Formats: sequence, C-alpha cells, structure tokens
Amino acid sequence: MSNFLTWDLYEVTSEDGRLVGNSVRGRVRKFALQQNINLLVENSQDKENTIIFALLSGNTTEPIVEFIKNLFPDVHVESIGKGIENPVLSRFQVNLEDRYNI
Repeated sequence: MSNFLTWDLYEVTSEDGRLVGNSVRGRVRKFALQQNINLLVENSQDKENTIIFALLSGNTTEPIVEFIKNLFPDVHVESIGKGIENPVLSRFQVNLEDRYNI
C-alpha cells in the first residue's frame, strides 16, 4: 500500500478570457484556502492560456469550477489525470512514469 497522497488533475481553458498573467492562479488558490480545499494550481507550459489544478483524489471539483466560471463564463474544465502521485502540474507529460529510465 502506498503512503503517497494522490491527486486528480484538471485542465482549464478559455477562448475569450486570459487565464495566464491575470492573477487567476492566485484567485483560485485564495478561494480554495477560504473554503478549506486542498488544491494545487499552476500555469501550463504545454498549452497557451491554460491552467491546471489538482485536487486530492476523490474530492469534488464543483466549488472550484463554479468559482472559475464566475470569473470566466466560457471556461472549459477537463479531467486529465486521476490518482497521480506527486504531480507536476506545469508540464503534464512529466507525470508519465514510463518516460523515466530509473
């Protein structure tokens, strides 16, 4: 049995709203702190105008998604990984364990 915390990862994109360079990460993080939600959030280096957030596995995305949609009504939130141990959010492909020769 693993002692690692596992995280579910979600990608947030928007056609109209500027997600990067607009304090979105900070606002989402502050909201999560106020709501006592364990959350990680970063800008994606893989895709333009995209942020990725992670919640401890099994937690609902509803309050976070609702908060982000209040900021940017056109956002799209997609699940991109489940049960990831020690995730790297900024570069999703780094989480693929088979890429390491260890």
